[in-house]
Amino acid sequence: MATIQLTKETERAAEAQRELSPTEERLEDQINWYDTRSQQAQRRFKTMKGLVIAIAAAIPVVAAFEAPVYVAGILGAAVVVLEGFLNAYQYHTNWLTYRSAAEALKREKYLYLAGADVYSRSRDPLRLLSRRIEGLISQEHGRWIATLQHEDRDQTDDQGPA
Repeated sequence: MATIQLTKETERAAEAQRELSPTEERLEDQINWYDTRSQQAQRRFKTMKGLVIAIAAAIPVVAAFEAPVYVAGILGAAVVVLEGFLNAYQYHTNWLTYRSAAEALKREKYLYLAGADVYSRSRDPLRLLSRRIEGLISQEHGRWIATLQHEDRDQTDDQGPA
């Protein structure tokens, strides 16, 4: 008996034809959102950090070639500005947090599709999936709010007494 092996494209096409429940649509939407945001944050972090390293390394080179002092000053200011953006926008933290959330959601998706773990014992796996993905999203949102509050407190502390 011949077996047919499905290619990834065929699997994707078959999955796309299957009607998704609102819960599954939400799950796919959130996986895509976190995945996209993670990639964006990673790119921004690596680009800015690479520029910081390159510009900072250029300062002693410029000084060694006795360039006008303002050139080193401009390069130093650029390093400070880039580091300020990295700190303000938290690209590194967002990259890791969003990646973690995307992977946790993917894990739930694959456990649900396989009927494994808690889904194998559930009378209503779709309802359980809904509760678990909303719990993950809620946890991520809570961490995000806590990070913003922490940053706000740090900025208030840096300003000193009123």
